Amino acid sequence: MTLRITTWNINSVRLRIDNVARLTKEMRPDILCLQEIKVQELDFPMKAVKKLGYEHAAVVGQKGYHGVAILSRVPFEASERLNWCGKEDARHVRVRLEGGIDLHNFYVPAGGDIPDPEANDKFAHKLDFLDAMAKHFKSARRKGAKSTILVGDLNVAPLEQDVWSHKQMLKVVSHTPVEVEKFGKLQASLDWVDVMRGFVPPEDKLYTWWSYRAKDWEASNRGRRLDHIWATPDLAPKFNKLEILKAARGWDKASDHVPVTVTLDI
Repeated sequence: MTLRITTWNINSVRLRIDNVARLTKEMRPDILCLQEIKVQELDFPMKAVKKLGYEHAAVVGQKGYHGVAILSRVPFEASERLNWCGKEDARHVRVRLEGGIDLHNFYVPAGGDIPDPEANDKFAHKLDFLDAMAKHFKSARRKGAKSTILVGDLNVAPLEQDVWSHKQMLKVVSHTPVEVEKFGKLQASLDWVDVMRGFVPPEDKLYTWWSYRAKDWEASNRGRRLDHIWATPDLAPKFNKLEILKAARGWDKASDHVPVTVTLDI
């Protein structure tokens, strides 16, 4: 069985439902994981999604903010929402696919603009969130967890070539040393394999996000890799293709993130 899995921070699913339709036509994912849907469950555009062929959905929503969804052409056995750091801010959903594969979809807090947890509560929340994720998956590892995929907007660009300028970004939220350190501990928590970097070597530039603030995002190309796909070691060798739809950043009503798609043989 072959599965195509796409992760995309859509930045309002209702505002950009036409772009979702365009994506599904061009990339044909079997499973579409969305972040920052910015809608509560009852108002999620399920009718439009079903017309696109996604009969199965796990949606964790919140009015106007955050929110994640997993849309699937294939059935899943269960779904679960976890709340993190004592907050109910709709940043995670998990489903269990056929064969016992767990698929997690995360939207990690962006962290604001000031990389100081004492001066910026949003940054403190982000660091706590990464710690909580690492603790959760470290516990799962002790319990023998395997066959797990994690996708989403993790809001950290960990490697030097994940940002347009490593030197200039060291004091910018998403690439600061403290975030990168905690990100590394999260990656180690379940021996996660960075699937995207299995296709694009760490010494090559790799971006999934370009700021709205750039007058010409494509010409300046000041990107970051904020979107990630990870897998446990038993699944990692089964991924055989990576596609980053950079052109989507230039669509009408574009998100500042672009879709990332992988193909998996299971």
